[in-house]
Amino acid sequence: MMTFTVEYEQEDDGRWLAEVLEMPGVLAYGQSSDEAIAKAQALALRVLADRLEHGESAHEFVNISFAAA
Repeated sequence: MMTFTVEYEQEDDGRWLAEVLEMPGVLAYGQSSDEAIAKAQALALRVLADRLEHGESAHEFVNISFAAA
């Protein structure tokens, strides 16, 4: 099972930033913490799908969960 940690914080300009810690570069901004987290999770899934398609990840069934930090 893959577990990804999403860390989020509010920027000085009011936007929220969420980052998937186990996947460098996977981060997203949103107008709310929920929006930023959802965008980061969606991006993480896209990156993982791309890795699977290109044989960069294990081929067994993937079970994923996200935990807020």
